[in-house]
Amino acid sequence: MDTGKSNSDWSDAEIQAAVDAYLSMLSREQSGQKVNKAHENRVLRKGALAGRTKGSVEFRMQNISTVLIELGRDRIEGYKPAKNVGANVERSIREALNARSTLTPEDFAPTADEATLERRAVKLEKQQFKGEPKGIVEPEQIQTSGKSYVRDPEVRAWVRQEAKGICEGCGQPAPFEKDGRPFLEVHHVKHLAQEGSDRPSNAVALCPNCHRRCHHASDRDEFTASLYMKVERLKPE
Repeated sequence: MDTGKSNSDWSDAEIQAAVDAYLSMLSREQSGQKVNKAHENRVLRKGALAGRTKGSVEFRMQNISTVLIELGRDRIEGYKPAKNVGANVERSIREALNARSTLTPEDFAPTADEATLERRAVKLEKQQFKGEPKGIVEPEQIQTSGKSYVRDPEVRAWVRQEAKGICEGCGQPAPFEKDGRPFLEVHHVKHLAQEGSDRPSNAVALCPNCHRRCHHASDRDEFTASLYMKVERLKPE
């Protein structure tokens, strides 16, 4: 039988530890690794969640699944979402999800998968960069059902962080937020299909309207040329 505290209020530090463990398991699961949830539960109860019961840790993981679904994010299939999540617990989980978390080498790995790229970029965007990322001079094209390119999540994260929520095309604030962050799309000024690089010197953060303008507007060439005047780091390729 479990012993220890189960129903008493969880501290922010405890919830952060649970969220970090959950996201680590999710990342490993999505990369094809096997995850032993029972083992992870025991590890937590020997460390950051000492004194919590096995059942309470399991239930907290289900709470995290619930919040992730509300945010439109992926969850661990083995943790069925809990039906009821207290308002204070939900707030703490959301804050923990937005907090800086431990980075792994996998978080920096380039990928051609858009969902994986975005997930890694979001995590990196919460960190303080020591300098401009190198990026990829000649992104490799991967043949799937369509065509996609291997891209650097650091570049996407850095460019959005540099923009500070302001579109680098029109100079207006991002039109809305997603998961608590200003929504801007990273655009390659010289398209990857035109052998453009995936480097900060060829990437800008744009609102959806300006991004579409670069691709579809009758003045797309003139507008693209204006970006080199507005954004100092850009270099024609």
